[in-house]
Amino acid sequence: MHVITRSDLGGAQSVLINIVNSLCRENEVIVIAGEGDGKMWELLDKRIRRINVPALKRNISIINDIKVLFSFLSIYRRYEPDVIHLHSSKVGLLGRLAFPKGKVIYTVHGFDSIRLAYRPFLFLERMLQYRCKAIIGVCEYDMDNLIKEKITNNVGYVYNGIISKNVMVDLSLPVECLNYTKKVLCIARMSKPKRFDIFLEMATLLPQYAFIWIGNQEKMMNLPNNVFCLGNIANAGIYNTQVDLFVLPSDYEGLPIVIIEAMSCGKPIVSSNVGGIGEIVYNGENGYVVNNNSIDFAKKIEYILQDDIIYSRFSTRSLAIFNEKLTVDKMIGEYKKIYNR
Repeated sequence: MHVITRSDLGGAQSVLINIVNSLCRENEVIVIAGEGDGKMWELLDKRIRRINVPALKRNISIINDIKVLFSFLSIYRRYEPDVIHLHSSKVGLLGRLAFPKGKVIYTVHGFDSIRLAYRPFLFLERMLQYRCKAIIGVCEYDMDNLIKEKITNNVGYVYNGIISKNVMVDLSLPVECLNYTKKVLCIARMSKPKRFDIFLEMATLLPQYAFIWIGNQEKMMNLPNNVFCLGNIANAGIYNTQVDLFVLPSDYEGLPIVIIEAMSCGKPIVSSNVGGIGEIVYNGENGYVVNNNSIDFAKKIEYILQDDIIYSRFSTRSLAIFNEKLTVDKMIGEYKKIYNR
């Protein structure tokens, strides 16, 4: 049984989808989720049982959270799952309170979001670390920080893995994009930590390239001529086949699915040096991790794109690292070992 807070699409949901769609071939699988637009449900295999818990929301609410605890207890008694895999911090807290600790696996999808943005709640993570049989980070960086914060009980890490997005599909970019020989992509929600401001600045510094952002909910106005915001698109990773390079100027991350998707298409990466990104983006090999400012981004983007030989070398290495470390089969194999402990 897999449990996640929101039913919309994001990095944690993508990981869950890949795991359960594989496991359901040989196992009965249940997925529980709460608020969101429900797009996650659409990507689940038809063999998977879906349970919506309306009271399950990201924001703290004593009334709703108590309702969730009772819902979890009822669901557990009805289905008696052998393994309960919790995804996201809110579900990680409520699920460890409700479910038997010997059956619970908790994946922390980016510990920095708790350690930095929600630090007052760290004491709950420390208290509840003994209420599960494993706590899993999505990269070595997350595991190390869990340990530094005195969350040490059965801690490990499993790299996120995906099915390659390098498939031939008929996609259309804005006609104006075709005027640019090189295109740079970023896929991220439009929120402050994702630093759209830095994205705009790097586009201004490199007017010869098209800069494409996928993830905005509202129409963006007064953009530079070389910036194109395409909106919130499901399965946006396939757009990597239409561009030359991927950027991510985030303030904090775990191991972003969007970078892994770009690597599966053989795209060089330029990213802020946060989370576990440096564990899969090797400076001078398949891209660069840089200080989170537009000047450093622009220098590395231009270095890669201005020389076809350099670009080809980086592209080949990106795909090789993906195949070595970041496939869905690799991820599922590691999780099966944890389930069977």
